Amino acid sequence: MIIDLKSFFYFFLKVWSLVRRFDQPQKYKPFVSGCNVQGHLEIGSVREVNVRSGLPATTSMERLELLDEEEHILGMRIVGGDHRLRNYSSVITLHPEIIDGRPGTLVIESFVVDVPEGNTKDETCYFVEALIKCNLKSLADVSERLAVQDRTESIVGV
Repeated sequence: MIIDLKSFFYFFLKVWSLVRRFDQPQKYKPFVSGCNVQGHLEIGSVREVNVRSGLPATTSMERLELLDEEEHILGMRIVGGDHRLRNYSSVITLHPEIIDGRPGTLVIESFVVDVPEGNTKDETCYFVEALIKCNLKSLADVSERLAVQDRTESIVGV
């Protein structure tokens, strides 16, 4: 199998360009309507995320814990907000991979969170995993759309 490495890493970096934007999670997270960041995009930056209706929250305060541009890793921790996810932190890693014989990007998000009173561990994990799956699906859709748009613009000469 011959793989076009330029295209392979182009798409990988397109995905990373969305994930690394701690200041713009609404670019691919469908339940985020907006975001305000205090400070620059650096470790320790805090963002206030506005949550779309339909979820049991309206805001979330989140701190950037890790941003590794070489290894393509982003880590964040929730530090406040009107929701029940206490001591939540997550790490997202990106990996260029061959998936089903095609170049792709493997995105892994791991998390830890306290189980809220009145819920079980299974209920809490189910809720968080459903949000993550929705975000990852949206990330794939947005990344693919941007890659196609870039290729179309380069062909047309825009």
